[in-house]
Amino acid sequence: MPLNSQNNAGSEFVHEPAFLVLGKLRRAHGVKGEIALEVHTRMLELLDPECVVYVGEEHQPHTIENTRWKQDLLLLKIIGIDDRASVSELTNELVYVKADELPSLTDDEFYFHDLLGLDVVFTNGEPIGVLEEILETGANDVFLVRDEDGKEVLIPCVDDFIIDIDMKKGKIFVAPFEWYGGDR
Repeated sequence: MPLNSQNNAGSEFVHEPAFLVLGKLRRAHGVKGEIALEVHTRMLELLDPECVVYVGEEHQPHTIENTRWKQDLLLLKIIGIDDRASVSELTNELVYVKADELPSLTDDEFYFHDLLGLDVVFTNGEPIGVLEEILETGANDVFLVRDEDGKEVLIPCVDDFIIDIDMKKGKIFVAPFEWYGGDR
């Protein structure tokens, strides 16, 4: 992958972030240093006690002491922060994990961030565009692909459409579909 000195994600490579968002800190809870976290990950094991997370744009490391749920928010207690005033300073900061600290996957599994920037082509090789974003809709994920003219193409991430993902070739192969205006 090409080097990118302008990458705001903290990595030297295009589309390869050094840090990934786990959630956003909200407000202090109680007087003993707990703070509510709006969770943005399905990988809750990254927020277990003794895990190191990185807070804010400076990615300051903090170790989680304890967690507990309060409705749809996860209350975090961070080691060394023991009062409301201190933890309140973290309000509205993002909580990150280092991308290289994510659990390993099997050969046929991918993290979403690994797919961003891949070329999306029909099975016959005709280009559609580049995967720019993955939208989580609830029913199924949707790939937002941008073609060379800047036009957005939305492709449902289901087996009927996504035929293969070849990381070595850097391509996602898609079955032809009726509503696309290309030549196929």
